[in-house]
Amino acid sequence: MSAPLPLFVYGTLRPGLRNHDRYLAGRCELIRPAVLPDTALHAGPGYPFALPSPGARVIGELLTIHPAAFPQVLAALDRLEDCRPDDTGLYVRRRLSVTVPGTPEPVVAWVYLAGPAAAAQLLAHPAPIPSGDWTDTRRGTS
Repeated sequence: MSAPLPLFVYGTLRPGLRNHDRYLAGRCELIRPAVLPDTALHAGPGYPFALPSPGARVIGELLTIHPAAFPQVLAALDRLEDCRPDDTGLYVRRRLSVTVPGTPEPVVAWVYLAGPAAAAQLLAHPAPIPSGDWTDTRRGTS
């Protein structure tokens, strides 16, 4: 079982978006704005990907899942994100430090990053979202 860390979300899992309602609504103890440093956000086919990139940042939320729901939520999200134990899926899940405004120390959280095939495709044909905020693309302001 994976450690029950908070979850940093930056795409369709953000509050108010389609997958938050389906997978996370009513299962969060706390939702806070957060930033994932040294990571770039790229547009995908209806959902974004995050890739390590020094100096870039991704805007999202840090979700603390109710402890009793954590194992089921994480398993469901791993399936949604095609996150596989051998790291061959669409996404890989990593423990990374995120910053939370008003909190002096970074917080370690689970983050879904582009898996190897998706990362290779994005490196060959980048689709950066300059603001680092996927909701900007939904508003047409990226």
